[in-house]
Amino acid sequence: MPAKPTPTPHSASAAASSAKKPGNTPAIQIRLLDKDDSIPEITHLLHRAYAGQMAMGLQPLAGRQDDATTKRRCINGECFLAILPAAEGKPARIVGTILFHEVEPDQGPPWFQNKHIDSFSQFAVDPDLQGLGIGRLLLEMVERRAKECGAAELALSMAEPDVNLRQFYERRGYRAIETWKWPYTNYTSLILSKAL
Repeated sequence: MPAKPTPTPHSASAAASSAKKPGNTPAIQIRLLDKDDSIPEITHLLHRAYAGQMAMGLQPLAGRQDDATTKRRCINGECFLAILPAAEGKPARIVGTILFHEVEPDQGPPWFQNKHIDSFSQFAVDPDLQGLGIGRLLLEMVERRAKECGAAELALSMAEPDVNLRQFYERRGYRAIETWKWPYTNYTSLILSKAL
């Protein structure tokens, strides 16, 4: 995806979003990746979150990428993390991630080339914590960032065979635009987009 001018994401890092798990679990904090965050922890989270697609015989990059690839991708966009704060003797941990405006080394789908479109990728939530609103918080963050950057639409690429994932996005207002074949996957991707 070609580089687009974007404002400095200072407002995104300052605007911490939160969600509470039922019971006594502390609020989830959404913030930008910083230099002290563990890339291997992010890679492990991605592998766990994409294990369902891998079990379907699909090969999403996020489900099998190494730490070097995770790092490269994270620094080629605005990487937001969902952090579960330390509690009851357990350290804080990364429980979700989303990558806004990834600058891909490979040519992307035609829809991504439109100047009024921005996109996100590498979206994952810890499987043990899905359904608690963490994914919603991450999506809301990148939707806000896209608006701040002047985009009229926010788009994504997903594995077309994953019907449940498509329904998740459709409930959030995303619609199908086109299909695309990335060189590093074994399936056709569906490009979805949402008007902001």
